[in-house]
Amino acid sequence: MTAAPARVPQKTQNAQKAQKAEAAPATRWGVARTVLRLHRAALIVWGLAVLGLTGWLVWLTEVTADETRAKQEACNLAGLHVCDTNVGLLGYSAPMDGIATLAAHSFIVVAAFAGGALIGRELENGTARLAWSQGITPARWLTAKLACPALAVTVGVTVLVLVFRWAWEPNRVLIGTDWMGDSVFALLGPAAVAYALCALALGTLTALLLRRTLPALAVSAALTWLLSLILVHARASLWPALTRTSATEYVYSPHRAWDLSQGALVHGSPAPQVNHWACNSTAGERQRCLDDLGVTGYYATYHPRSHFWPLHLVETGILLAVAAAAVAVSFRLLRHRTA
Repeated sequence: MTAAPARVPQKTQNAQKAQKAEAAPATRWGVARTVLRLHRAALIVWGLAVLGLTGWLVWLTEVTADETRAKQEACNLAGLHVCDTNVGLLGYSAPMDGIATLAAHSFIVVAAFAGGALIGRELENGTARLAWSQGITPARWLTAKLACPALAVTVGVTVLVLVFRWAWEPNRVLIGTDWMGDSVFALLGPAAVAYALCALALGTLTALLLRRTLPALAVSAALTWLLSLILVHARASLWPALTRTSATEYVYSPHRAWDLSQGALVHGSPAPQVNHWACNSTAGERQRCLDDLGVTGYYATYHPRSHFWPLHLVETGILLAVAAAAVAVSFRLLRHRTA
């Protein structure tokens, strides 16, 4: 006669449930800790880069800006006419432009890291499949791979954006590049963070497609750089521009506006290629010259300073949409290949 199975005491059952409950979060956080430990060198380099650029911005704002203003005032008192341009560019503007360029284009490094060391190398070496065979699902593996660097780049770029805005706005007169400059535009708001997250997502997708370290690194960097070029080229059209016209006087854009196009109206239509400046003569001869050219007025098309945030947020939304699509395709591709 078969003996009945021994009954597990209630205390033992409760202890086993408690152990399982404790083991689940340990497994989840264990994947994240593994990612951080594996890429701690990259995390340290990124932290030092953010710290270095932040310290440089603070130094420029607290020390160099005051020195530059003092030099400008002394130059103006001497009666020179090139003080603002020369002193500002040499003392403050050039370093600020350099920092903006480095920080705003850090997304290319993020893309190369994601395509190479973060995903491509583990797929090429087989360490990803080893992790999947030890109870870590591919979806959880990819989630940890994306979440940890996404948090790091979000925090780092956000710090750079905040410090740059703090340094740029009160000292804008010392800087040659205004808000419409390519690097400055991105670094004045959340678009810089969106560029970094989009680069991370595109690098991940590229690595999953190619599964080779060096090709994925190169293609990821090139792809994100190409995307940035497309957005910079299309930036002026992301929000409707304004146009001023006049039938008698040449039209100029407002102060600090982004000039897009200006020139003559020929039979009521913008014609920037028409050289109306060639009609510089006496009043009567000038009018006859303009009539011969068909000039009926003047215009200027521009984005005022108030268009910064609409333009910036539309570009940010495009980048985040591309990032979300790339992440969705990455998970779908990984699930298809590991099914």
